[in-house]
Amino acid sequence: WLYLRRQKERQLRARRLGHLRALALGQGDFQLRDTGGTPRSKSAFLGRWVLLYFGFTHCPDVCPEELEKLGRAVELLEREPGLPPVQPLFVTVDPERDDAAALARYLRDFHPRLVGLTGTPEQVRAAAAAFRVYVSAGPRDADGDYVVDHSVITFLVDPDGLLRDFYGRSRTAEEVARSVKGHMETYEPLPP
Repeated sequence: WLYLRRQKERQLRARRLGHLRALALGQGDFQLRDTGGTPRSKSAFLGRWVLLYFGFTHCPDVCPEELEKLGRAVELLEREPGLPPVQPLFVTVDPERDDAAALARYLRDFHPRLVGLTGTPEQVRAAAAAFRVYVSAGPRDADGDYVVDHSVITFLVDPDGLLRDFYGRSRTAEEVARSVKGHMETYEPLPP
């Protein structure tokens, strides 16, 4: 019975990964800069598990909540003996206001290893498009301020650079950590 159950779980996991690969989410590379001005690409994170979130520093509530949850999930995973480290990443969807200094100030309140990435509007659009993240800047108010509407999804990228899973707003940090751990435990690297 246990063998059949594990076999069914493997088949379901393989089918889900097949669907994700067919969507071609996150399979392109991106060229952005971190808060220190260092150029970073998706390929620079190969060999590591990555939890990636797209948002912006002027977000009133959703982005801070999601970054808190992402940080908590990473902390839970760090407590698990034998698991590889997870790299948390934040990519801005508002490069006009989110330069390296703004990202550094904003992200220091979250997980200490959270890396913030920004770039030109074209580079940021390309990165968001690779993950099919919806982004739309709202109208400016009298002070010139605006809100950016965007997809609220955290992506899990495996050490091969492939999307393994994604987590919406309704998932808790514990659920995200449990899912990531499951992916790590069943991960098989792509053949060279």
